[in-house]
Amino acid sequence: MTTTHCPYCSLQCGMTLELKGRALEVQPWPEFPVNEGALCRKGWTATGLRGHRERLTTPLVRDRATGELRAAGWDEALDLVAGRLRELRDGHGPDTVAVFGGGGLTNEKAYQLGKLARVAIGTSQIDYNGRWCMSSAASAANRAFGIDRGLPFPLADVEHTDVLVLVGSNLAETMPPAARHLDRLRESGGRVVVIDPRRTPTADRADLFLQPVPGTDLALALGLLHLLDAAGAVDEEYVAARTTGFDDVRRAVAAWWPERVERVTGVATAQLRRLCTLLAGAGRVTVLTARGAEQHAQGTDTVLAWIDVALALGMPGREFAGYGCLTGQGNGQGGREHGQKADQLPGYRMIDDPAAREHVARVWGVDPDALPGAGRSAYELLDALGTDDGSRALLVFGSNIVVSAPNATQVTARLAALDLLVVADIVMSETAAMADVVLPVTQWAEETGTMTNLEGRVILRERAVAPPDGVRSDLDVMAGLAERLGSPVPFETDPEAVFAELGRASAGGRADYAGITYERIRDEHGVFWPCPSADHAGTPRMFADAFATPDGRARFVAVDHRGPAEVPDATYPLHLTTGRVLAQYQSGAQTRRVRDLPDDGPFVEMHPMLATRIGAYDGEPVVVTTRRGELKAPARIVSTIRPDTVFVPFHWVGANRLTNDALDPASRMPEFKACACAVGLDTPSLVPRDGCSTNETPVGRVASASERIETPA
Repeated sequence: MTTTHCPYCSLQCGMTLELKGRALEVQPWPEFPVNEGALCRKGWTATGLRGHRERLTTPLVRDRATGELRAAGWDEALDLVAGRLRELRDGHGPDTVAVFGGGGLTNEKAYQLGKLARVAIGTSQIDYNGRWCMSSAASAANRAFGIDRGLPFPLADVEHTDVLVLVGSNLAETMPPAARHLDRLRESGGRVVVIDPRRTPTADRADLFLQPVPGTDLALALGLLHLLDAAGAVDEEYVAARTTGFDDVRRAVAAWWPERVERVTGVATAQLRRLCTLLAGAGRVTVLTARGAEQHAQGTDTVLAWIDVALALGMPGREFAGYGCLTGQGNGQGGREHGQKADQLPGYRMIDDPAAREHVARVWGVDPDALPGAGRSAYELLDALGTDDGSRALLVFGSNIVVSAPNATQVTARLAALDLLVVADIVMSETAAMADVVLPVTQWAEETGTMTNLEGRVILRERAVAPPDGVRSDLDVMAGLAERLGSPVPFETDPEAVFAELGRASAGGRADYAGITYERIRDEHGVFWPCPSADHAGTPRMFADAFATPDGRARFVAVDHRGPAEVPDATYPLHLTTGRVLAQYQSGAQTRRVRDLPDDGPFVEMHPMLATRIGAYDGEPVVVTTRRGELKAPARIVSTIRPDTVFVPFHWVGANRLTNDALDPASRMPEFKACACAVGLDTPSLVPRDGCSTNETPVGRVASASERIETPA
C-alpha cells in the first residue's frame, strides 16, 4: 500500500495505491486533511493510463526521408537532440533554443528544467503553461501583499467564514472534493456567493448568484466597493493600520455608481446592492478568484480590484477571512516558484535581482554573470518561434501546446516552422505528434516527487510501481541532455537529492523550502511554505501580523475597468467563453484516454433564446467562428448560460483555435475567457471557412447585431 496524491488538479487529493496482481487500485486516504478520503471520478480512475495501449515506451525520431516517426534507442535520440541543439547554440547563440515546461511537473522537475535551460543550454527563453493559468492572480498578489501563495490559509478555513465569494470559479466540477466546504459553510449558517456568466453546479450551491457579461468582473468589483464605501462598511481602522493607497482607490470607485455597473456588466442594481448588504453585515468575508476572472487581458487589474474589496472590509490576515486564488494545475503553485518561469529563479526570486542571481549561482556552482536574464513570456515565446529573432528549437516537458495555447492555429504554424521540436510525454499528444523527437517519460505513480498544492502545502507523490521498460524519468532525460551539452555542473537524477538542492537554492527566498524534507512531508501530511529551517513549523496561515512588503502593509491599487480586447460587433455578435468540464482535465491528453471517464467530445453550450434565433436543436452540429478560426460541435442547449454568450470546453482540439491571444500587460496572460464570436448552423454559407475576418456579414441563420440578445434584469 502506497500513500500518494492524485495526478490532476491543485487540490492534490490524498489517496492510496494498492497493487493487486497486475492491477493498481485506488483506495481512499481518509487521514489526508485536504480531501479526507473523498475523490472525484478523475481521482478514482487515476490509474487508467497504466498499461494503456497508447503509452509511449520507446524514443521516436522523425525519419528525414519518409517524414514519419520511427523507433530509436535512447542514445540515438539524446545524441541527435544534443547535437542539433549544440549546432544552433554555437552557430546562432543560446537563445535560438527555447524550453517550455508545465504546471503538472513536480517541483524537482520544474527546478531542474530551469537549471537545464539557464546552465546547460544558457538560454533565457524558458516559460511554462502556468503563465496561462495563475499568472494574473500571482501578479496581483505580489503587488498587493508582496508575495504570491494561491491560498494564504488552509482550504478548510473557508468553512468558518461568514460569506464566501467565488469569482469565476466552478469548483464543484473542476475540484469536486472542495465543494464539501461550501456545503459545510452553509450548514453552519454561512453564505456563498458565486459570480459567473454560467449558472454552474457551483452556482447551484450559492445563496446569491450574479451572472455578469464575460470580461466585466472588474467593473463589478469597482461598483461593489463604491457601494461598500457609501454604506460605511469600510474598516477604517484596519485600512489605517495595515494598508496604504486607499484614498486613490476611494476616488477611483466613486465613478462606478450601480446603474453604470449594471449597464456594463448586465448585473441588476438590486443584486449588486444585495451583495453589498451581505458583505457589510458579515464579520468574516473570504474572496476567492479563479480562471474565470483571471484569464483576461485585464486579469491582473480584475484580481487587484477584488483584493481591494477584501482589504476595504479588513479581511486579509484575519482568521477565517481574506483573499485567495484557487490555483488550477496540480503544481501550478510550485511550478511557478522554482525556475521554469521566464523571469524567476528558485525560491520565487526575480532573475534581475543581483543578490538572487548570486545566491542561486552559488548553489549551482556557476558564475552569476553567466546566467541569462529574463526571457519572453509563454505566448510571446511561442509566437516568435522560427522567426528571425525567435528560437529555432523547442524542448517541451509536460505541456500539450497544440491544444492549450490561445490562437492555436497560429501557434501550430510556429511549431511547424522550427528546425527542431522535442517533446517529452507519456502518450502521443497532439504536440508530440508534430515533434522531430519524442521522448517517453515516467508518469505519476511510477516516480517520486513533490508538488505544492493550492494552499502552499508541499506534498509528496510516492512511487508505487516500476515504469514500463524503455521509459525514463524527466530527471534522467534532463541529466542526459545536460551531459551531452557540456554542462559545467552535474545534474542529479535522484528526486530526493534534487529536492534537497532546491531547498538550498530557495533558502532566503519568498518561497523558502529550506526546512522541508521528504521525511517531514511524510510525517506531517505536507508542510506549508515558507519553512526556512528544520525547526520551523511551516506557515499554514499568512499575514496575521504583517504582509510581505517592505513596510509590512498591504497595498491598495487603484484600477479602472477595461472591457475585453475584443467585443461583439455586427460580424461577431456574441460573447465566447471557455472552461473545464467534470470528467476531463486540461488539454485532455490523459483523461481522454481513460476508458472509465466519459468522453463525449466538445460541445457548444448556448441559451434556448439563441438556439431558437439560429434554428439549432440540441445535439445538432453548429459552427462557432471568431476572427482566428472556427469550431464545429454539437449544440448543447441550456437555460443556465447568458443568452448573449456561448461556452466551449477546452479539453479537445478546436476551442483554442477560437480564443484571443491578447495579453495582460502585467502578467502576460492571454484572454482565454472572452472574445467575440458568431454561431450558426453547419451550412457552407454560414461563415468564412478560412477562419479569417472578412468585410462581409455572415449570411444564413446567425444571431446578428440587430438581433443581439439581452439578458433580462
